Amino acid sequence: MLKEKVEEVLKEIRPTLQADGGDVELVDVTDEGIVTVRLTGACGCCPMSTHTLKMGIEGKLKEKIPEIKEVQQVQ
Repeated sequence: MLKEKVEEVLKEIRPTLQADGGDVELVDVTDEGIVTVRLTGACGCCPMSTHTLKMGIEGKLKEKIPEIKEVQQVQ
């Protein structure tokens, strides 16, 4: 259930990332509220990817889904 909620929020975020040549892929969501994602395309190698991850993706997920505690990036 939590994973489906995360996917819905990521669908809202995706067009912004895609406009800059990047994307986000959901890897996992734990029962503890830890979301693991992979930034792809231009986002994967962008020097601002940490900012995008924490302020953009994590911020939006926490805002929409209070159960989310943290978003982590994997390669």
